[in-house]
Amino acid sequence: MNTASAPEATQPSSELASGNRATGKGPVLAWAAWDWGSAAFNAVMTTFVFTVYLTSNAFGDKDQASAVLGGALAIAGLAIALLAPVTGQRSDNGGRRKLWLGVNTIAVAVLTGLCFFVFPRPEFLLLGVSLIALGNVFFEFAGVNYNAMLTQVSTPKNIGRVSGFGWGMGYLGGIVALLVVLQLFVQPSFAWFGASTEGSLNIRLVAVFSALWFLIFALPVLFTVPELSRPARAKQLGFLASYGLLVRRIKAIYATSPHTIYFLLASAVFRDGLAAVFTFGGIIAAGTFGFELPQVIFFAIFGNVVAAVGAVIGGFLDDRVGPKTVIMGSLVGLLIAGTAILVLGNGSYVFFGSAWAGTTTFWVFGLFLCLFVGPAQSSSRAYLARLAPSGETGELFGLYATTGRAVSFLAPALFTLCIALATPLVAPGEAQRWGILGIMVVLLGGLLVLLPVKPPSKTSIARVPAS
Repeated sequence: MNTASAPEATQPSSELASGNRATGKGPVLAWAAWDWGSAAFNAVMTTFVFTVYLTSNAFGDKDQASAVLGGALAIAGLAIALLAPVTGQRSDNGGRRKLWLGVNTIAVAVLTGLCFFVFPRPEFLLLGVSLIALGNVFFEFAGVNYNAMLTQVSTPKNIGRVSGFGWGMGYLGGIVALLVVLQLFVQPSFAWFGASTEGSLNIRLVAVFSALWFLIFALPVLFTVPELSRPARAKQLGFLASYGLLVRRIKAIYATSPHTIYFLLASAVFRDGLAAVFTFGGIIAAGTFGFELPQVIFFAIFGNVVAAVGAVIGGFLDDRVGPKTVIMGSLVGLLIAGTAILVLGNGSYVFFGSAWAGTTTFWVFGLFLCLFVGPAQSSSRAYLARLAPSGETGELFGLYATTGRAVSFLAPALFTLCIALATPLVAPGEAQRWGILGIMVVLLGGLLVLLPVKPPSKTSIARVPAS
């Protein structure tokens, strides 16, 4: 037996209990500011504005443009799944977590800014989708280091609150960024050169705004939180050798803490369901409940506010009852709210003595859904951070990113399947609502896989030396 690859007999302390930390309000605010700034890439570039621009008639056939975008993002997802754990591991071993957070953040900002040169002509489609896809890759790499840095700005007593605060800042940052974009570029409230629609200048300037927004709000964490110390006797392995170490560490995790692997699998499933709540929420609001675009935007704003509040509240509960309890309670709340929307639908009825229309149903139970998304996401991150051995947090969050990408097809596939199965069985226009059932199945699956998983207080991970 090769003893060099065996887990160390002594369990190392979590990085939460080690050095390299800068706790207090200042470092927490600086760390959460990155989440606030990153919303410009998530909400503006990849969700509501720039990808909508790329799939418009300006780039040729809309279906073909959508297929090209989807293919590029699929390739990006594969790259993330293969590379995220190793990039996290190498930043841990090299003591360069903050450096790589900065490098990857700058890469995202540059790629976002270059989207200014994506003119509204079919020959620029490939450039546009390539920039967005590469931006996604570097954004996920940055996110691995950012999530791992949670242990450097928190203590075992407040890690849940800090994680929840970060998620809340991300939601609120998305709202503010979208409102600025709406007022300055999309539906400008005053005349200025950036409001010009000639050559889609206003939309291309959104890319410049998003790049600057992200970069500016990413700076505080780079100046405030100390760099990770390089572990004693750590060896910087070659890139391919890093995969060998990764395999040994996964085996060690499964041998000494199988519940960590179970949690990674469970979280991958329910996180896909959580993502689908926001991905398909606007589609269901418009298609099933007849919301016009302004109503969808207003719902998105209120939904993000509620999600932010839920993330903060969930963070406080996390520190008191533990992350697993918060996640399970959130998933149950999501299942109740989703079931209500599915069953009640868009009809008129009397509820608790009051007449309710379908739009009221969606506003009430849709916001109820949003309330539980934030706590589940936040506590999932806190769960993993509590487990990570000192010097291996980045690698563990790399695995977190990989497992999430591995099952990211589940919710979209089941959403589509349920609609297809319902189409011949229900009245015209009613099938889309049954796509909600597909999302609920994914959330329920994640809950069932999570049930037997031990909380972080009852499990630990042995460390595997690099040599």
